[in-house]
Parts: sequence; C-alpha cells; structure tokens
Amino acid sequence: MKNLLKQIFSLILPGTVLVVVPMLIEKKREIYEDAHLLLGLLLILPGLTIIIVTISSFIKIGKGTLAPWSPTKKLVITGLYRYVRNPMILGVFTVLLGEALTLWSKNILLWAISFFFINTLYFIIYEEPDLEKKFGEQYLQYKKHVSRWLPRLSPFYPDQTKNV
Repeated sequence: MKNLLKQIFSLILPGTVLVVVPMLIEKKREIYEDAHLLLGLLLILPGLTIIIVTISSFIKIGKGTLAPWSPTKKLVITGLYRYVRNPMILGVFTVLLGEALTLWSKNILLWAISFFFINTLYFIIYEEPDLEKKFGEQYLQYKKHVSRWLPRLSPFYPDQTKNV
C-alpha cells in the first residue's frame, strides 16, 4: 500500500506539468500535420520512458518520490543518473517539446522553456545545496563528475573518483 501511494504521488507532478498545464495554455486539440505527429511521438515516447524509469528508481532505490514532501532517503546515482544528474527533468522537457511539435504550439514550447529554466533555478538555489547537506561528500563527488544537463558519454561509477 505504501509503494502504491508513492507511485500515485509520483504521478501528480509530471501529470500536472505534462497534461494539466498544456491543456490550460493550449485550447486547440487538433494535430497540425501527420509529420508533426510522427516527430512529436519520436520525442514523447522516449521522454515518457525516461520519466517512468527515473520515477521507478526514486521509489525502488531512493525509497522516496520526486515530490518535495516525500523525498528520497538514498542518493540515486544508478541507471540514467550515471549519465546526467537530472534525467527526469530532461524526460519531461522532451515530452513537452514533443507535445509542442505535435500540436504545433508556440504556447507549449514557451511552457517547456519556462519549465526548464524554473527547474534550473530551483536546482541551483534549493535542491543542490539541500542534497549537499543531506548526502555530503557522496553527492559532492557525484556533482563534480556528472553534469546537471549534458549527459556523459560513459557511465559514472562512484569508485572512479578515488583516482581523481
């Protein structure tokens, strides 16, 4: 039951960002062209996959959720997090770009860009300092070797830092 509640709460934030806000800012519902649908889906499907994988990692490995009211208890630096510090946000951003393309929507594109910048500020001002306090040297080493937004070409393993 506890995991089910975590899963439900983990869907509230992405559901709001990916469904509720775009529906509120974009009144048209028709797809612009078949080509836009195809290109949009080429972004939406991998983005959704990334979101599902990262939320699952937060629940299973981190023993928490992406929600600030139920944060992870363990630092998640496995899976996609070995390549980039914020794959979940990149997944959400990718889905929003796919939605903007599918609906040929300037409003959703502006929302995607705003979402990205809001999260960047949030990470710099609050989340990263909080993670430094909570996880100490483990997070500092991770932060030093794994970029906030640009994925590494090879996975990061914590024991790599011993030789650095």
